Amino acid sequence: MGYIKRDIEGDIYKYLNVKEIIAVVGARQCGKTTLIENILKNLNKKGKKISKVSFDNIKELQLFENDIDSFIEIHVKGYDFLFIDEIQYSKDSGKKLKYIYDNFKIKIFISGSSAAELAIQSLKYLVGRIFVFTLYPFSFKEYIRVRNQKLLPLYVSVKYKKEVTSELNKHLKEFMLYGGYPRVVLAKDEEEKRTILKNIYSTYLLKEIREILALSGDYKLINLIKSLSLQIGGIINYNELSTITGYSYKELKNSLNILEKTFICSQIRTFHTNKRTELVKSPKIYFYDLGFRNTSFDNFSGERTDMGRMYENFIFSEFVKNDFFPKYWHTKSGAEIDFILEKSNKLIPIEVKSTLSKETLTKSFYAFVEKYKPNRGFIASLDFEGKKKINGCEIIFTSLLKLINHLKSEA
Repeated sequence: MGYIKRDIEGDIYKYLNVKEIIAVVGARQCGKTTLIENILKNLNKKGKKISKVSFDNIKELQLFENDIDSFIEIHVKGYDFLFIDEIQYSKDSGKKLKYIYDNFKIKIFISGSSAAELAIQSLKYLVGRIFVFTLYPFSFKEYIRVRNQKLLPLYVSVKYKKEVTSELNKHLKEFMLYGGYPRVVLAKDEEEKRTILKNIYSTYLLKEIREILALSGDYKLINLIKSLSLQIGGIINYNELSTITGYSYKELKNSLNILEKTFICSQIRTFHTNKRTELVKSPKIYFYDLGFRNTSFDNFSGERTDMGRMYENFIFSEFVKNDFFPKYWHTKSGAEIDFILEKSNKLIPIEVKSTLSKETLTKSFYAFVEKYKPNRGFIASLDFEGKKKINGCEIIFTSLLKLINHLKSEA
């Protein structure tokens, strides 16, 4: 299969004719280089002159860091576009990129696998000069584009019946086991998928953690990743994680931050009208990619006890890939809603269920509706659909795979 179109591509094309640097960041092997090279290939067809450099090449990196004038002579002058891949290997990229940006008429693309490194080394020098785009592993929509093009317009339309839902759910099962890293999705069989995932996991620990972030004691981080993978959707217990991993509280918080900045896990905060209260409550944890998560404790079984939590994590990852940034609701009395979205000044409560056969609501859902009076809420399960109205709030019971497109259509 040739190039696979990514949804973020259209957003990047909007900024090709402005001067600002375009940075594409994201996890290793999620397709950043392929994406940018395809854009540049199309520009080259239009007669644009392209210069491409990778800082994986130590000679190019040294030239950039030690002799910027020669780098400019070779890679900047006479070109319309400059693409620097693996920018995170340069410890002083920000100052030099600013110098090129301010003094030469060239459009710059950069890509890097560590948002933390990019933020530290570059962004402080490039304020007002850079647009940052995050590329994640495939969303389910992108996955379907690869696996079955004919299903794509139906999936996007939300106007399909149970037969199509059943077909899409077969794909969902594989997607939740092996995730959306492009090479994994394109692998020919399950054995190859597992081998690629193990390589991604190992490369992350070796390159991202040891080389770029210069962290030792990665066995502690391995224990942390395993521990978090077993409690997706759960509220973080810092004392318990400290005991399991051997991290102090400060080290633990730092390591959780590293996992977030390197696109492995994400912490989501509680929804509360008092923003100060939100910040002090313990967050919940989710993985950006379930294939990576399942690799961390080597479980790719289709029959499993954690499927409910995996559905919840799947919805979280789809939220993020579609620019929705959820919180969760939890009260002292124990009431809890999986996700709360704040969209167009409206609150949208969302619950994720493994199975459902009728329009049933939890006490927590009733409590949230009574307290905050939202106009609409969603209960997502594998295939049950229906509607219910309580206290002026329309509750839509929908399949997991229709939820995102329902939310996109919200005013």
